[in-house]
Amino acid sequence: MKKLNFLLLTLALSLTASVQAQGPYLEALYDVQVTPNQVYGVNATILPVLFQQSTEAVPQPLVMDIYEPVGDDNEARPVMLVFHTGNFLPFPQNNGTGGTIRDSTVVELCTRLAQRGYLAASVDYRLGWNPVDPSQDIRKFFLINAAYRGLQDARTAVRYMRKLAVDENNPYKIDPDRIGLWGVGTGGYITAATATLDAYIKVVIPKFLINLGAGTVPMVIEQVNGNIYGTSVGVVPPGYPVLPPGDTLCYPNHVTYADGSPISSDILMVINNGGALGDISWIDENTVPWVSFQVPTDPFAPYTTGTLTVPGTGDPADPSDDFAVVEVSGAYDIQAKLNELGINDIFESIPAWAPEDYSEVANSRNNGFNGLFPFPTGVIADSAPWDFYAADNPNVPPNPPPNPERARMYWDTIMAYAGVRACIGMDLPCLFVNTKQVGAAEVNLKLAPNPASDEVMISADAEHPMRSIELYDINGRLLRTYFDVDSNQFILNREGASSGIYFLRLRFKEGAVIQKLIFD
Repeated sequence: MKKLNFLLLTLALSLTASVQAQGPYLEALYDVQVTPNQVYGVNATILPVLFQQSTEAVPQPLVMDIYEPVGDDNEARPVMLVFHTGNFLPFPQNNGTGGTIRDSTVVELCTRLAQRGYLAASVDYRLGWNPVDPSQDIRKFFLINAAYRGLQDARTAVRYMRKLAVDENNPYKIDPDRIGLWGVGTGGYITAATATLDAYIKVVIPKFLINLGAGTVPMVIEQVNGNIYGTSVGVVPPGYPVLPPGDTLCYPNHVTYADGSPISSDILMVINNGGALGDISWIDENTVPWVSFQVPTDPFAPYTTGTLTVPGTGDPADPSDDFAVVEVSGAYDIQAKLNELGINDIFESIPAWAPEDYSEVANSRNNGFNGLFPFPTGVIADSAPWDFYAADNPNVPPNPPPNPERARMYWDTIMAYAGVRACIGMDLPCLFVNTKQVGAAEVNLKLAPNPASDEVMISADAEHPMRSIELYDINGRLLRTYFDVDSNQFILNREGASSGIYFLRLRFKEGAVIQKLIFD
């Protein structure tokens, strides 16, 4: 316990180390509005079959809660689709502490993203496998199929966002060219597959084959399950386990725009909290930039490459009795492969003087793999220190406790590390990009008054004259530039600017300082 308290104290102190203004996409600037239960598609679920409520798969509306910033006035918001944990089983039957689009953890994440200017969505996806089936092969078979359905649903959600932007008058002000995925726990398996499975043949490998009595076949078959994008019909053949012949397992959603042109399922970036990848061979030169957070001692998802186990499926008194599924690769091996291929070299363009992102801490633990942030919590069973749970959650574990303060400390670090990398990976107009940055104290920069009603005096030490001043709105759009200032004092007039938050980028010989300015 003393060791854990020391780790938390160290983390808390590090979180207060930087108070410099960061700007859009890097700090909380907006209120948040949530639109719940938006249907993004309809597809076939086998869950009623497993619960003996139906003899065949039935259509299921796929929903998401959409979080949008209030007052951002941005007509092209980057999109981050967030996928929750839950072991592909419904809550609370999954014996977990989450498993819905309103888990405390994903609500926290989506809220933080929207506060920073993203259009965030907590995305539900199809569930369903039988963890108590007497046949281990059948359990594995249906669990792999559940993960495949999650992949299809993720790509359906991506196409839905593009469809809204192009054909539906863009009610959420979506930038269809800037869509990323963020997976938490089980959701990390979905986002990992979405980032890497660009050809069906990649799943036809020995560990994903099964003997169904009439010979060895792939666990996932395109004609049965639909294609990897979820844009083709899947039909059950005779002899298929559990489900009747002719049953439909996949309905296409959002295949084309209104003009008939195909809708892309492509994404720009992936961020994972936990989770793992079905096979390391899926990563190739077409994989997108990727940021991973994981506890190296995670008892369920391996940090390197090892056997995935499903928590809560064995003897509660013996975690080693949990269902062992298949060999997968975790954050360390994923990032090693990405770095080997140069996928994450894009993050090398983040300069040392960018806003604090705890790179130094990450680099002291990640063996030089940019994009990997290990969290060695000192508690072996602590697989997700970023999780916390609502007070009425029936499955709150005794260790770790449902501690929002502790979880939010981890989220502060996660958002900082992922935030600057998302600026690069999603090509966002973050103010630190291409700017050599110095501290305000270094030039003794002052703004007075701030907040201001009409004008603000900007001053620095005499030996640090300002070369130019740029005024940006809260969305990072350049409004005015004052060239050739060449003085350590400057009076900035409001000139009709509306009330709200702005950012100044002041250029000195030594570099630039970014400061927040408020007009009341």
